[in-house]
Order: sequence, then structure tokens, then C-alpha cells
Amino acid sequence: MTSRPAPLIPPRLRALLARVPLLVPSVRFVRKVWSKDRYLLIALVMLTVVIGVLDAEVSAYWFSPSLLILFTLIGGLQLRLRSLTILLCVAVASLAYMGPIREVPSVGPGLLITMAFTAVLAWMMARTRGKLGVQGLRGDAMLLELRDRLKRQSELPPLPKDWGGKVVLKQAGGSSFGGDFVVSMREGDRVRVAVVDVSGKGVDAGTRALMLSGTFGGLLGSVDDFLAACNSYLHRQLGDEGFVTAVHLELDLSTGEYTITSAGHPPVVRFDAGSGTWRVSTAKGVVLGVVPDLACETDSGVLRKGDALMLFTDGLIEQPGRDIDAGLDRLLGEAERLLPSGFRDKARQLVQSMSSGHNDDCALVLIWRP
Repeated sequence: MTSRPAPLIPPRLRALLARVPLLVPSVRFVRKVWSKDRYLLIALVMLTVVIGVLDAEVSAYWFSPSLLILFTLIGGLQLRLRSLTILLCVAVASLAYMGPIREVPSVGPGLLITMAFTAVLAWMMARTRGKLGVQGLRGDAMLLELRDRLKRQSELPPLPKDWGGKVVLKQAGGSSFGGDFVVSMREGDRVRVAVVDVSGKGVDAGTRALMLSGTFGGLLGSVDDFLAACNSYLHRQLGDEGFVTAVHLELDLSTGEYTITSAGHPPVVRFDAGSGTWRVSTAKGVVLGVVPDLACETDSGVLRKGDALMLFTDGLIEQPGRDIDAGLDRLLGEAERLLPSGFRDKARQLVQSMSSGHNDDCALVLIWRP
């Protein structure tokens, strides 16, 4: 049996098939041009024109010009700035068409003022999203995701059953972002914790804290002298963006030995279960980023059964018109009253009690041996 000959392909068809891979980017480009922004703009423009015509020709009761406010808000949330400009021009034309048709026009001064205010608000929203390069509510979703990641980063690593730990963060003004943050890590029986305070409070300090939290989190597990590496990084940065203080704790879970290093930060306090009192750590140093070579005085000791360490920021002890030492004494008094009944359950109550009456970022880290 003889095989059938392969069908011959005309030269023109072969040339067209060879150009198919070159046509694919062009198709993608067309689809990109006619994107969601274009389709939404066409839909909103058509609705705006329809409302204008029906209001003037049919009924202002059923087709109220106030519907244009809703279309403008949708455009401010979803459209690009150039597309929003087209929509606003069409809305102005529709309002002009609605006005002089009737003896009693449906477009009054109140509606015009509201429409102008809505247009300015939509313009500002579209401009901000254009700078960020996001559309719709994606920018808010990114902030929420970032907030959740920061909360997970601030949590202490899992500790053995004969150890306990608690982190409490309270940002100024009820914001999700602030200038105080915590980074921590665990390698075997070694635990490292750093509490950092960026100057300022609330959202104003939150942007810098976001950048530093990632940097300090990477340095925490990569270098031996953590605060010296942080100081070198901040000293290389250009510009004066305020000061940064930090305290670093390195703890051995097998023996309870710890080392504390501080850079311009409020002192760490230790609860001695034997005497039932709190002792202030002697670790101290210069604020980060001020001098090229950081010199710190460390403090070390051993945590025994029932002992605890408390790291915190100045938002817990600093109050306007009062000395910091007085605030520290008040913190230790509240700690003696609340914490013996349970470190984990009373830690947040301690922060709420100390931060009441003033608006500042607060951070508290408690580590104890039950």
C-alpha cells in the first residue's frame, strides 16, 4: 500500500501562518487598550447621557439628576484621571441640557454645589490612585494586607511550654500603623527580640516604621551585633527624618541566660520572683544613627522560675509635663498590682492603664518563666 502525498500548502498561506506569532502581541495590545477602564468609561458616559435626556424629556422624578453624583463617585473610584475628565465633561453637558428645558428646572443651586464638591473629591481620589498605580479599592486592600503582615511579624516565635511571651501594640489615634514595632526570631534555643521606636506617632511615623521593620527584621537574624548594624544603616541614610531608639534582647531558652543592649531606649525591667520586686536594667547607649560607631553598655543575667522581663517604649512612661522617672515609677507600680495575677492576661490591661490620658504609640513585650 502506498502512502498518500502530503497536501501542498500555498505559498501565501505559509507566509500568513509564519506571521501568526507576530500578530499575537498586536492582539494583546488591542485588548490592553480596550481595557476595563475604557469599557467602564463608555458605560458611565452612556448612562450620564441617558439620564440627562430622560430627565429633560420624560420625568425628573424618576430620572433625577442627582444620579450623576453616583456615577461621578464610581468614576472617581475606578477610572483613570484622563477618563474621569471625559466623564466630568459629559456630566456638565448633561446638567446644562437638563436646566433650561422646563420652566422649573430640576437642576438647582444645591445640586450644582453638591455635584461640584463630588467632582473635586472624585478628582482627588483618581489623582491619588494614579500616583500609586492602582485602580479601584486595590490600594486599601494592599494596606490591609500590609497591616496583617506587620501584625504577624510582631508576634513572638513559638516558645517551649516552660516559657511564656506576650506582645501588645497600641497605635496613636486607633490607627493600624504607628512608629513602634517589634521584630523577633528564634534559632534553636536562642531567641532574639528587638523593640524599636521611631520618632513621631501614628500614621506620620508609620511610613518610616514600615520601611525599618523590614530592614531590622532582616538584620536581626543576619548579624551578631544587631544594634551596631542598625546604627550603621541609619547613619548612611541621607536627610534628617528624626531619631530611632531600640532595645535588643538575646535569650537562651535552655539556661535562662539573657543579654540586653539598648540604644537610647527606655530601660528594660526584670521581675525577680524571689523578692517580688522589679529591677531596672543598666543597659544604655546612644540613639541610633547619630554617631558612626555605636557604643552600648550591656546588661546580662539569668531568668529563673517565676522571673520575667518587660520591654516597652516611651509611650508607656512619657507624659506631657511629667518626668520620665515618675512615669517609670508609675509603670512599675501598675505592674506590681496587675501582673502577679497573670502575665498573659494582664499585659494588655497594663498598656491600657498606662496609655490612658495621652495619645501616643505604645509597645510592650513580656517574656517570663512560669
